[in-house]
Amino acid sequence: MNGFRCLRTTTPLLWKYQRQVLRCPLLTRRTPLSINRNGMTTSMLDVAKERIVWVDLEMTGLHIETDKIIEIACVITDSQLNIIAEIPPFVIHQPDNVLDGMNEWCQVHHGKSGLTEAVRKSNTTLQSAEEKLLAFLTQHVPKQKCPLAGNSIYMDKMFLQKYMPKFTEFLHYRIIDVSSVKELCRRWYKDEFKNSPEKSLSHRGQEDIKESIKELQYYKMKIFK
Repeated sequence: MNGFRCLRTTTPLLWKYQRQVLRCPLLTRRTPLSINRNGMTTSMLDVAKERIVWVDLEMTGLHIETDKIIEIACVITDSQLNIIAEIPPFVIHQPDNVLDGMNEWCQVHHGKSGLTEAVRKSNTTLQSAEEKLLAFLTQHVPKQKCPLAGNSIYMDKMFLQKYMPKFTEFLHYRIIDVSSVKELCRRWYKDEFKNSPEKSLSHRGQEDIKESIKELQYYKMKIFK
């Protein structure tokens, strides 16, 4: 402070310049937070990149060229498999000729679960479901950073690539397939595999996803220590 006082008494013009520099916003203001299009700060984005997007589809069969999606469910977890967001599943309308053409397995199981009748009554299209799912993803994960996950998820991804390409493009190209972990566990960790969680086999999207998450949580706790 003594130096500044001396400067002020001997060189008034230089002191005035000194005060202007000290008040300069570029030197005194705080650096603003960097916010991306999702409304996420940089630190939030770093956390969001580690999230996992879980999907389960119910279809009229497994033939990509002829079968259709009739239900899609989506849940988002953090890197530790804690659910942080979910959206009600979408039942996609299909005409009677599509439902009547399902194979025997699908007719029995989708009929028993109530999905077949729900599909008949639904007025939701693939396009509207995809738009809502994209809006959901945008709120919670950055574009092309988070992997798709589920049981035998490669099959779901093939249907998504054909019928919901925008949804697929929003995700990272890598996948987390719980079925692969299960098969390795069955071969290498037989005792742990015997105690893995049993599935209810409801064949409805939301329930199947949560069972897949629970299964991977078990492998994480018992094997990936």
